[in-house]
Order: sequence, then C-alpha cells, then structure tokens
Amino acid sequence: MDSIAIQGGAQLFGDIPVSGAKNSAIKLMAASILTDQPLLLTNMPRLADTRFLGQLLRQFGIEVTERDGADGQESLFHAAELTSTFAPYDLVRQMRASFNVLGPLLARTGEAKVSLPGGCTIGARPVDLHLQALTALGAEIELDEGYVTARAPKGLQGAEIEFPFVSVGATEHALLAAVLAQGTTVLRRAAREPEIGDLAQCLTAMGAKIEGIDTDVLTITGVSSLNGTTWSVIPDRVEMGSYAVAAAMAGGEVRLTKARAELIGSLTDKMIEAGIEVSPTADGVLIKRDPKQRLKAVDVETAIYPGFATDLQAQFMALMTTAEGVSTVRETIFENRFMHVPELARLGADISVHAGEAHVNGVEVLHGAQVMATDLRASMCLVIAGLVAEGETTVGRVYHLDRGFERLEEKLGACGADIRRIKGTGDEH
Repeated sequence: MDSIAIQGGAQLFGDIPVSGAKNSAIKLMAASILTDQPLLLTNMPRLADTRFLGQLLRQFGIEVTERDGADGQESLFHAAELTSTFAPYDLVRQMRASFNVLGPLLARTGEAKVSLPGGCTIGARPVDLHLQALTALGAEIELDEGYVTARAPKGLQGAEIEFPFVSVGATEHALLAAVLAQGTTVLRRAAREPEIGDLAQCLTAMGAKIEGIDTDVLTITGVSSLNGTTWSVIPDRVEMGSYAVAAAMAGGEVRLTKARAELIGSLTDKMIEAGIEVSPTADGVLIKRDPKQRLKAVDVETAIYPGFATDLQAQFMALMTTAEGVSTVRETIFENRFMHVPELARLGADISVHAGEAHVNGVEVLHGAQVMATDLRASMCLVIAGLVAEGETTVGRVYHLDRGFERLEEKLGACGADIRRIKGTGDEH
C-alpha cells in the first residue's frame, strides 16, 4: 500500500491548476444513463472514484471513452442501449455515490436492482431519503439481502417532495429521476451546493426542464427523453480549498488556476481573518503568506452550503494547529469527522475533543512522524500539517487521497514542496 513522505519546511511558490469537481463529475456520469445519445464531459478528473463509476457504467452496457481533449481530460459516455440494470455489491461498495445510478436506471427503463453502498445500513449517512423520494415518484421499492429492487412499470410520476433536512445525495438522486417522470416534481428543502447546480444546468442542456436552480426549491417538468450534450465539469472546490490551506500553511505565494474564488468564500473569509492574504484573479485565486508571521486562531463551524464546508474542516484544523491562541472547530454535519485528531496529535498538535467540538491550542512547532489516513479529508489534513512539520512526515493509507486528489504530489512538488510517493505492496482496502 502506497504512502506519501513529506520533508517539512519548504515554502510554496507557483501555480496549481484545480481539477474538475469529483462530486459533480460522478453525478454527471450517472446522468449519461438517462439518454441514448452521447454525453461528453470535459475538465474531467481522473480519480479512483470516477474510475470505479466508469466500471459500473460499463456493466450496464454504456460505452465509456477517456481521452485528452483541446481543454484537457474528457470522457465520452454513450448509453445507446442499456444491456443490464443490475449494480452488484462488488462495484457499488467501492464508492457510496454510485448508489445514485438507481434513479436514472429506474427513470429510463422502469426497473433496477442496485446494491446498498458498502458498509451502509438504513441509519448513519442513510439512503432512506433517496428511497423515500423515489417512492414518492411512484417507484415500488423492495429491500432484500442488501439489494434495492425498484420498479416503475408505468413510469415515474411527478410529485411534491419535501426533504426533512437538507441532503445533497438525496437532492441529486431525486433530480436525476424526476427529469424523465411524467408531470411536475417539486423538491423542497433541496440542497444548494454548486455541484447540484452544475448537474441541473447540464441536465437542462440535455433538454430537461428545471426551474429554481441554485435555490432550495427545484421545480422539474418531466420530459419524454433527453439528448446528449457537451458539458465542462465545474472546478473542485474541495481541492481548491485544500490547496489554498496548504499554501497558507507552508507560506509563500501560490496562484490557484482554473478555479472560481466564489466557490470557497466561506473558507477564504476565515483565512483572511487568520491573517492570510487572499486575492481573486481572472481565473482563480492568489494565496500569499509570510511564514514568519504567525497566524491568529479563528473559530469555524461547519454548515450546509454556502456555510463552511465539512469537507474542509480537517484541512482548516491542520492550519490552526500552529496558529497563535485557541480555536474551536465545531462539526455539525457528520459524526465521526474528528478521526484525524489523534494523527495530528502524533505530529505534536494540542487538540481536545468534546462531543462535536474540537479545541485547538496552537503550538509553535510540529514534528514529523508516521501517521495514518482515516478518510479522504483526513489524508489531506495530514499532508498539510506535514508541509511545516520539522523533519519527515510519512502518511500511510493514501488510497484515500487517490479517491479525491489528482496528481497531488506533482501539483505540490511543482511549487517547491519536498514530497514523494513511496510505492507499497499489496492492497489492504
């Protein structure tokens, strides 16, 4: 199993191009199920998660072609004929979001059998909202031996759906199903993340009729079929925010390109408050910091978009480990999102956790050590801490990183980071 080694202390100078958003790309890939015409996605990230979903789409008989285009990496999806509507556990378990193929399969063919995500029960991070939305649209749902069997022999029907709380996955899933439903569907308390707007706009370009994009009420008038289109995936705001924090942690001057500064406004506001210089540019954002000037401790609380993203909480906590004073990081979205704290402590961070809050008492120096990634965001926070830790930091289990960060060592290394990948043997995940 691979690991990443970082020799701390190097400042960062240069440009980092931001990849297309993973969380948008995988839902746009699922949208290819809805049409028998080609869907071309440009600005496509090449990640473990997009590779897993590509394998699943091929299982349905969809042609998937990856290639280099005029504006970078692109992928062509052509579902001329669906030869299967079965999504087996061995493929779905590798990525939770692949469950969202259920709605498009059901909308186009009237039936589907999809495994519940790996390690998932109807409970923590539940899929029950997804199934309730599909049931409201007229689907007949059965759960049996870890699989969801769904049928809509007369097609899906428009419905009024009010989510009990904001759910990104359920909003996307209902949207993907409703575009081919008969009649009008209204989604209330819909999530407003930029990736949902990207999906809705792509579906509109494919012929869907959607009103209220980027609001919490989406109105979808069903159509009988969708056409193909060419669509550019929006920049990945989590990658953008992560590299912004990395640049701030190490010090120096880094320009994030192919980016949109407004997507991470809740983060950059806090970075400015901490003493970091942040400036929008024509195609992204510039991060500057003199590492001789110690940062100021700043409190953050995660919230649904446009609030502070839970997917940037771990990275910001790493930044606060060497800030002057005590910062409070409050997590309100997911439980168990502080699993990176013991690993940061191995580097010398002083952090205490009480229920949904972490109190970070900034220290002057971190020290390199062997640490273990517990999830995707925790992986990146350990890399960020390693950029300033004295000596060498080795981050294990970086297959988590490979799920969400494309060419990480190359991008940081091009700006002066002393970072390298150590190839391992075997596969433990």
